[in-house]
Amino acid sequence: MDSFYKKNGSLISTFFLIAITFWLVFLILIPQLYMLDLSFRPNLPPLLRGGPDDVYTLTHYNHFLFGSETSKDTYNYVDIGVFVDTIGTAVLVTIINLCFCYPIAFYIAKLATPNATRLLILALIIPFWINELLRSFAIRILFAGEGVINNLLIELGLLDVAVNFIALDVALYTGLTYAYILLMIFPLYNALDTLDTNQLEAAKDLGSSTIRTHWRIVIPHAKAGIASGSTMVFMLTAGALATPVVLSSPNTFWFTQLIYQWFNMNDNWSRGSAYSIILLVVSVAFVLLMMRLFKVTIGEVVR
Repeated sequence: MDSFYKKNGSLISTFFLIAITFWLVFLILIPQLYMLDLSFRPNLPPLLRGGPDDVYTLTHYNHFLFGSETSKDTYNYVDIGVFVDTIGTAVLVTIINLCFCYPIAFYIAKLATPNATRLLILALIIPFWINELLRSFAIRILFAGEGVINNLLIELGLLDVAVNFIALDVALYTGLTYAYILLMIFPLYNALDTLDTNQLEAAKDLGSSTIRTHWRIVIPHAKAGIASGSTMVFMLTAGALATPVVLSSPNTFWFTQLIYQWFNMNDNWSRGSAYSIILLVVSVAFVLLMMRLFKVTIGEVVR
């Protein structure tokens, strides 16, 4: 703490501490605690809240698992299926993002010249000056039945009829991968930038193949960046709303859409809170799993 004050000065340091405390307490901790409490409350009219009927209950979590009381199914297959599909898609998008961003980050950090590095970073950042919703609509135009990609493939003679990329969720996977690409590239770049190039040259001199060098030297060094990027991409993908609404097919439903419906369309904030807590718990569990898998601490992940 003393070194922090000496480095930034008392005025700036105090401002940062107050701002961070305010952000953590009033924008994260208190809302999440209120949502947790609300998830165990019955959905009552405002006049009945705080009365004898306002007691803690597991009704909303029970509904997620088993459905409504009038349902004849053993489990709530619809909501559980949507949740599993959302988590599975988020994991797949995270893996795709990692595989796509790793070589880019390595090239920028270790192979590109300083001028090329600045140019590439700028080229990555500039497109994200555009709103996420507008980028999603642009991707939908590209993958539409009469969109740019289908028209180009038909003109080249590679297709006879247009492919429904929207129904196949190709546009959804592309949009989600692109939406959070910076959150994967920059943690990887920061980790790889600290790698001593002499280690790579020594491995090459000793006859190590490129794959073996990356597996034994580069990836272990970048494990904190991999864990950090993967957790951020997974959590934001699982919690995305705008991109799935714009790019998903009519048969694809996102778990956040369920949460939105409970909050805004069904006016059932208690059930929406319960569903939100379920998503939050799984997201936190994923973070802990990534930390354990890559054997990194929370300090290394957020560094």
